[in-house]
This record gives sequence, structure tokens and C-alpha cells, in this order.
Amino acid sequence: MKPLILFAPGAGAPSSHPWMQNWRERLSQIGDVETFDYDYMRAGRKRPDPLPQLIAAHREALANAREKHPDPGTILVGKSMGGRVGCHVSLEEKVDGLVCLGYPLCAMGNRTKLRDEVLRALITPILFVQGAHDSLCPLDLLERARTEMKAPNFLHIVEGGDHSLRVPKRQLQEARETQEDVDRRILNAITAFVDRPPITAD
Repeated sequence: MKPLILFAPGAGAPSSHPWMQNWRERLSQIGDVETFDYDYMRAGRKRPDPLPQLIAAHREALANAREKHPDPGTILVGKSMGGRVGCHVSLEEKVDGLVCLGYPLCAMGNRTKLRDEVLRALITPILFVQGAHDSLCPLDLLERARTEMKAPNFLHIVEGGDHSLRVPKRQLQEARETQEDVDRRILNAITAFVDRPPITAD
């Protein structure tokens, strides 16, 4: 049975954004995908709600999705902020896995302000999908955070990728690849993570 995948958007674009819709379509190959928007997005505001409100909205979306898909396991997938909030949700709700598409480790790109406390609190297995050129998540800082985590954690690096996992056209041309090739490798990594044997953290 396919798992339920609750797919959360990033701070700047709602679930209707083409990037979200494209990934929703890809993820539907491996699970039953439900998307949602946070309250501030639905109200047409630009500034994200405070974290407790974001977590509450995410938990409500999870409850609604589970009413529609009551039996299968659950994977929380999130773009940037949606992945970070999903991490917080997993501390309160039992889910089978977390997938962060561009985890926003550095607040406002500041290397001294890290959003790593929730990562150390996790016990749910997590897959980070990170662009190598993502200024919001330098790989050296992520590696350091991963060594301090107790949850099983995995990393798929998108060489040359930015915060949205896009690779510059020149680099794609030099490698004789397309963005579609890059995205297919990302999907393969997510599929392998979702299909892995259950892992329990000590």
C-alpha cells in the first residue's frame, strides 16, 4: 500500500506554485500526495505566522489527510520552511519519515543563527535533499548538525543546486544533462528512503 505523503510548501510560494505542482506530480509515483497552505498564505499575507501557529496548521492538515487516507504510513515532505515545520510536527505526531527539500538551516542565511535544535530532538528518520550551492544550508554546517542527531538521517546532494534544487543551465549543458535528469535522481533517492526497511532509533 502506498504511503500518505503530506507535502508542505515553503515560506514564499503556496501549494499552487508550479514548483510545488511539479513535485506533487513526481511524488505521486510513490505515495498518495496531499498538499495544503498555511493560514497566512490563505489570507494573502506575505509574512509567515509564528512557529506555534505554523505547527498547529500543519498538524491540522495532517489530521485531515489521515481522514482521507486512514490506513497507510505517513511521510512528511516539505519545501524549505515546510520541511522545518514538519520536523516540529514529528515531535508531536507519529510519522514514518521526513523529507526536507532544502532545509533552511541558517536563519536569513546567517551562519551564526542555526535552526538545528529541532534536528537534535528528532527520532523520526529524515532525508535531507540539499543543493550544494544553497546559502540557507551550507553543507559543512549540515554535516556538523547531522553528527549531533540521534535520528537516522540521510543526505542527497544536488551538485550545483540552489535552495530550490535547480542547477545552472551552463552546468547542465557541460554535464549533458537536463533538470529533469537531476529531479529524477532526487525522486530515486526519496523512493529509496521511503522503501527502506523500518529503522528504529535507540
